[in-house]
Amino acid sequence: MGIHITPTKLQGAVIIDVDSFRDARGFFAETYHKARYFERGLAYDFVQDNHSRSSKGVLRGLHFQDMTSPQDKLLRCTVGRIFDVAVDIRVGSPTFGQWAGVELSAENMRQFLVPVGFAHGFLTLSDVAELQYKCTNYYAPAAEGAIRWDDPDVAIDWPMRDPILSGKDAVAPSLKEYLKNPKFEWKA
Repeated sequence: MGIHITPTKLQGAVIIDVDSFRDARGFFAETYHKARYFERGLAYDFVQDNHSRSSKGVLRGLHFQDMTSPQDKLLRCTVGRIFDVAVDIRVGSPTFGQWAGVELSAENMRQFLVPVGFAHGFLTLSDVAELQYKCTNYYAPAAEGAIRWDDPDVAIDWPMRDPILSGKDAVAPSLKEYLKNPKFEWKA
């Protein structure tokens, strides 16, 4: 089985397609194989798996954990469809403030690797969606941060205009506010 990597315009954020075998019985896919990922330059040591379920129209994000507990994330949608987004928040990066998005679904089995230095969020497109993702560090509430989902300086082209948000996500700071106390710097 193999993996196929497609770079995005954001250095380090990549889309991964995995080979799957389908027949009348269903399918089989190897969704993660550490040695194969390492061979392809995706050398991450994942320590925590997360699983979320969301209803249609729910938008979660744009979240990150700062350098006191930074997390790389390898995400995949196992039920339904989502629009998954990464935003470069590494000050000094040539793509600072830019975003990349990809549709992840149970059908396409696509994965999205969102490295440290990026804010992450997703919008549920189907009636229900389940997102499963691996993280390279443990969840740490004191390290949490967020960027506003509809910041005009980022200008994400979300496929829905009035999403359902948590109270915390509804009042997340803008990118300009983030710049007053940035958490990540770009290293060439």
